[in-house]
Amino acid sequence: MIEQRYTIGHADYANAGKVSSQIKSFLKQIGLDPTLLRRIAVACYEAEINMIIHSYGGEITLAMDENSLDLNFKDNGPGIPDVEKAMTPGWSTASDKAREFGFGAGMGLPNIKRMADTFEIQSTQSGTHVHIAFKVNE
Repeated sequence: MIEQRYTIGHADYANAGKVSSQIKSFLKQIGLDPTLLRRIAVACYEAEINMIIHSYGGEITLAMDENSLDLNFKDNGPGIPDVEKAMTPGWSTASDKAREFGFGAGMGLPNIKRMADTFEIQSTQSGTHVHIAFKVNE
């Protein structure tokens, strides 16, 4: 079993995408299928950016065994007031600052769900937890 943890800072636009890039590089080094790697990279990037834009920071954990790869994105507040609405393509609550950096198109959660084999989201005022999983060997 492989386990890794990464910390994400609040509004850390200078490092946006850095963790997902590190995860992608690691998975490429261990020889993951390129098509699967692309799906993981897209989902991970979208979730990381959402944490930077919308939360007060948090943690990404990766757990992998011979059959699956699990990624958990747990942030610290403020939560998503309406998860169903947030899952609607194009719906966004991104700040003007986030939009200045080219983020906030409202496609993050829909893209994550589309890329992952498993997608689960729970959100309260104290934070959001997104769990995604991928089948590694089929």
